Order: sequence, then structure tokens, then C-alpha cells
Amino acid sequence: MSTSTTTPRAAEAEAAPPTTTSWMPLAVLLSGIFITTLDFFIVNVAIPATQADLGASAAAIQWVVAGYGLALAASLILGGRLGDMFGRRRMFGTGMALFTVASAACGLAQNSEQLIVARVVQGVAAALLMPQVLGLVNVVYDGARKAKAFTAYGMTIGFAAVFGQLIGGSLIAIDLFGLDWRSIFWINVPVGIAAIVLAPRCIPESRGTGGTRLDLVGADLVVLGLVAIVLPLVQGREQGWPLWTWLSLAAAPVLLGIFVAYQRRLAARGGSPLMDVAMFRERSFSAGLAVTLSYQMAMASFFLVLALYLQMGQGMTALRSGLLFTMLGVGYFVGAAQAGKVAAKLGRQVLALGGGLTAIGYAIIGDTVHMIGVSGSVGWLVPGFLIAGYGMGFALVPMSPIVLAGVSPRYAASAAGVLNTAQQVGGALGVAVVGIVFYDRLGGGLAANDYAHAFTWAMIPMIAFPLLTAALVQLLPKAGAGARAESTADRNTADRKIAS
Repeated sequence: MSTSTTTPRAAEAEAAPPTTTSWMPLAVLLSGIFITTLDFFIVNVAIPATQADLGASAAAIQWVVAGYGLALAASLILGGRLGDMFGRRRMFGTGMALFTVASAACGLAQNSEQLIVARVVQGVAAALLMPQVLGLVNVVYDGARKAKAFTAYGMTIGFAAVFGQLIGGSLIAIDLFGLDWRSIFWINVPVGIAAIVLAPRCIPESRGTGGTRLDLVGADLVVLGLVAIVLPLVQGREQGWPLWTWLSLAAAPVLLGIFVAYQRRLAARGGSPLMDVAMFRERSFSAGLAVTLSYQMAMASFFLVLALYLQMGQGMTALRSGLLFTMLGVGYFVGAAQAGKVAAKLGRQVLALGGGLTAIGYAIIGDTVHMIGVSGSVGWLVPGFLIAGYGMGFALVPMSPIVLAGVSPRYAASAAGVLNTAQQVGGALGVAVVGIVFYDRLGGGLAANDYAHAFTWAMIPMIAFPLLTAALVQLLPKAGAGARAESTADRNTADRKIAS
């Protein structure tokens, strides 16, 4: 879910601390990746309980999910630059401390507004620590241990993403100290404290060299541009699409255009821009960015509306719905295990296959919900879950290496950072767009059947997103990208740059 965002200049002259044979540094680093990835997904299963307890509106609930992803997306590249400049271990510890405090604030929230603010702070904190992990792993380990560390990194992200619903459901069912949904945030606190204490003792400092000035103007433009897109999409439906929503949507491309122009001008005069916009001229990257964005739009939104249907429509507990989510996990891990070999044979088309299978799985799920409503057995959903999860494995695992394999080496670090940012933006946009359809069809209805009806309609855009992905894949270069992604020496950096 994150990338190392070391800039090309920093990568040229990186200060490398001595390697180690101890797995303790990896355990500490992966604890940060685990809880920050987990918190993007675990919140979905707690949405019904959270909404009931805080009296939150539909828009507020969307912000609880999208606010985290949006803050993370807008801050990732800046977080990577801070690690290069001030030390990756220092930024990892700073991010972990802020994430721990923000998690406690989420657990203490007395209304939806407080929860949303705390979630945004969580996203910023995650952006500070996540980019540092791969950079530190890359210099702490070498040889076979580095390969094992990268594998553990990918598995940690996959486990947190796929089983986040089950973990959240279990915590709510246990109801430790009567915390109910708040326990999904409080669980981060002891993990965070342990990582903060251990990091200085077992992780050596590492930093990149190069530019020493932050592009704060560029960072501000990115934030404003992204908020100008997501804010009206989330709030517009509830407020009847007033004039400000359309003005905001119109301003978004202008702000992002100004950002691109500013980055070009800053680079031309020898400054340190957030990204090198020249990489967008490469078809592999520009098309790959579109592929990544479209596929991610179908991910976070699916988990959100499925949790609402299962708990509010079917009346399932958080634990039971979390257990049902594991069928997606089974399909995902089977697909992920086969993705490398299939990518070596099919190249870029493995992504089209993954998108197609995901769309088929979603279609089966939508059709099944249409037939069973809220009174039929949820067991009928399992075939669709398995197929969708299988498709996710084929799409998510090889996506980053295939896209990054065609990018010029001088853009590798910057491209990985932007690609990971696109993942988070896609998740936030997906929640906003699908939320418009879902809550429009739900209307003011609170009956269980209304949730089945709304879910069925929401599946239409969610089926369209992975189909769009399959079409956009055809724009990627053909020349053996899948095979190169599997076999070149760059795999250690590219294959794990974006793992969810």
C-alpha cells in the first residue's frame, strides 16, 4: 500500500548503514506497515456500529473511510522526501508516534467530526512512516535476507488488507473493556508504543542525499486539488448539489494543472520538486497510472457497501460478516500465488485477466444479492467472493512491477511514489463515487430490504471500474513487461513498491 519515495537524486548517493542478520528490525518496521494498512480496511466492518453510536450521517461515514486514504495519498511523496532529508528511522518513529496518538483520538471521539479529524491525522501519520519502511529494509538487509524481508513485507500488507474485516469483527465481538467499535483503534496504541521504544534500539539510521528544501507549495497544490475532487463528491448528494460543489469540481483540474506547471518550473531552475513530471511522457507510466487508479476505485468502496449490506441488511454481527470476508481472502491468496507465473506468460494481459475476473465476481455477487435480498442464505455469496478475490490476486500482485518495468531507471523512485499515491486517491474516489449511487438508492429508507436494493445498484459502477482497467491495460507497452517484472534485478524494488 505504500512505496519508498526516495527521489532520484537521493538514490544516487544514499548513505547505507551496515546490514544485519537480526530479524528484529524487520519485525518493528512491519508492525508499522501492518497497523497502517489494517486501519484502511478494518474500519469498514465497524461502520454500522460507529454510525449508530455517533449518530453519523452518510457523508460523515464516507469521510471516515475516504479521509484516511485522501490524507495518506496527499502526503506520501512529501513523507518520502522528509525521510530522505532528516532520516528514515526518525521519520518512521515520528510517524508512528503521531499515528498512535491519532488512534487514541479515534477511540475517544465523541462525535463524527472528531473521528473524521482524527482519521485525517492518522492518514498524515501513515504517510510519514510508510515510505520509510522499504528504504530501511533495502539498506538493513542484503542478499537472501533482503529477498525474504521483501516477501514478508508483501505478505504483511496482504494479510492486513484481506483479514482486516475479520480482525475488526473479532475485536468488536470480544468487546474488550466495553469499548465496542472503539477497540479497532485502541489496538494500535500498544503496538505503536512498542515500535517507538524498539526502533532506536534496533534500526540503524538511513537517509538519502540531494535537495535539502521541501516543495511545500507543490504539496499544498496537491492537497487542494485532491480535496476539490473528493469533497463535493462526498457532500454534494446530501446537500442537493449546490453551486459550490460544481465550482469545486471545476477548480480541481485547474489546481492540478498549476501543480504540474509549478513542478516543471521548479525543476528547470534546479529546485527539488515533489515529482519529476517528465515521467508522464512515458506511456508505460501514464497508462499504468490510469490502470492503477481505475482498479483501486473498485476496492475500498466494495468493502464499505458490502459491510453495510451484511450488517444493516442481513442483520449479521461484525464477527460473522468478518468471517464471510475471509472467502475473498482465500481467493486472493490463491490468485496471488499464481500471479507471478501467469504474468511471465501473459505479460500485461494478466492485469486484464485480473480485472475481468474481478468484474465477473462482482457481477455474481450483485446478482446473488438481487435474488436473496436480506432473507436468503449468505452462503450463496461465496462463489462470487472466491472469483472476485481470485481476480484481485491476479491484478494487485503484478500491477506495480508491470507498470514500473517500463519506466526509465532515472524516474523509478519518483514513479513508484506517484503510483502508490494513485492507489490511495483511487480508493478515496471510489468510496465517493460508489457512495453517491449507494446512498441515493438507499434514500431515507432504513428497512433491511433497502440495503439490498442499494447494494445491487452500487455494484454497477464497481463492475465498470475493473472492466475499465482491463481496457486501459491495452495501452501499456507490450514488450515483455510481465516477464521483465518477474525476472530483472529491479524486482526487489519494483515488485514490492506497491503491494495492495
